[in-house]
Amino acid sequence: MMIRTLVTLFAMLGAAPALAVDLLDIYRAAQLNDARFGAAQAQYQAQQERLPQARAGLLPNINFDANYNYNDIDIEYTSAAFNSGRRNYDAYEYGINLTQPIYRRQNMLAVDQAVVVVAQAATELDLASQDLILRTAQAYFDVLLARFNLRAERSQQSALAEQLEQAKRNFVVGTATITDQREAQARYDLTSARVIGAQNDLQVAQQALEILTGSPVTEELAGLQADVEFTPPSPKSIEAWVERSYQTNLEVLRAQQSLDIAQTEVRRQRAGHQPTLDLFGAVTESHQDSSAFGVGSDSTAGVIGVEFSLPLYQGGAISSRTREAIGQQDRAAEELENTRREVAQATREAYLGVTLGIAQVSAFEQAVASTELQLESTKLGQEVGVRTAVDVLNAESQLTIARRDFAQSVYNTILSQLRLQAAVGRLVEADLLNINELLETQ
Repeated sequence: MMIRTLVTLFAMLGAAPALAVDLLDIYRAAQLNDARFGAAQAQYQAQQERLPQARAGLLPNINFDANYNYNDIDIEYTSAAFNSGRRNYDAYEYGINLTQPIYRRQNMLAVDQAVVVVAQAATELDLASQDLILRTAQAYFDVLLARFNLRAERSQQSALAEQLEQAKRNFVVGTATITDQREAQARYDLTSARVIGAQNDLQVAQQALEILTGSPVTEELAGLQADVEFTPPSPKSIEAWVERSYQTNLEVLRAQQSLDIAQTEVRRQRAGHQPTLDLFGAVTESHQDSSAFGVGSDSTAGVIGVEFSLPLYQGGAISSRTREAIGQQDRAAEELENTRREVAQATREAYLGVTLGIAQVSAFEQAVASTELQLESTKLGQEVGVRTAVDVLNAESQLTIARRDFAQSVYNTILSQLRLQAAVGRLVEADLLNINELLETQ
């Protein structure tokens, strides 16, 4: 469906200045400077280390040990076979020992768990990327709409200022009453208040954009082109989109991964009851200048063997940790179900936002055309004396409202399209590029 917007409308929206900053420029800046996305990237890098840490529990543990002792002994033997007296001597020992796990069920399961943790970190980074795209688009169009509203209110203010001056002149010459002047003054004051509100809204929108980019955006933002085409979602079944979201939505995937991690944790804690088997070996070099018996020594010892351990009772700690893990598993299962329900609702809302938005855009486009004709007719009526200046101002106000609602419906439909893509886990930079191509940058 082709929605042919009005050139005058998008001129008011700030389209078409030379070298305007577009949506992709803002997104690139946000990728580099948005603190929330930066934190997600750092978290992803940190979580990558969970796998090598888990694998370390299956690899050899090798240590080098050394010690040195100074001995001062004053000894008296009751037997003449040994010499009594005071002895001072040095002693030192060093060696290497190795332990290689042969069977440790808990460590094996920790590796399986870490694989899912790393995969979940990638999912969370993808979610952060989707969130950044949505926040960037929302902030960008919020600024465009706020600038449009401010221009519209200022235009109304200028028109009312002229009417107020005319009312004052007419009152002076006696062709208007004080009531007419006061009505014009009241309308002007109300519009002035709305201008202040529009200025505040624009500052808030610009500050939200600044949070994303890390610095103020002083350049003009590119507005939409004169022709915008909206394509209805395909397939046209809302339940088909819901089913797709169950399979590919990133929040559902993250919740499923949390459940997998919790299930593995239950098995890992239960494995605390299982035996362990390790291979160990050591080589030790010892030296003593003397001893209590007056004789020094040098020795080299090597040992190799296996060590078997079977937990019999640890005060109930293993059973308690297992019950705790089961509770966490149940919580993860409930959170997965809740996530599926929320995603289904979000998908339906986004789908309706697109389909109803397209219809609303068409309706508001027709409303803009109708109010423009109404304004022209009212102006002609004023020229022939059947309409007043107040009627013209009312018609201009209705046209401003219609244009604002039209612009809002266009932006909302674009954002709903992005949210629908995110609902099925497919919102990527290419989708933002498609939106960016609708902008007028020259």
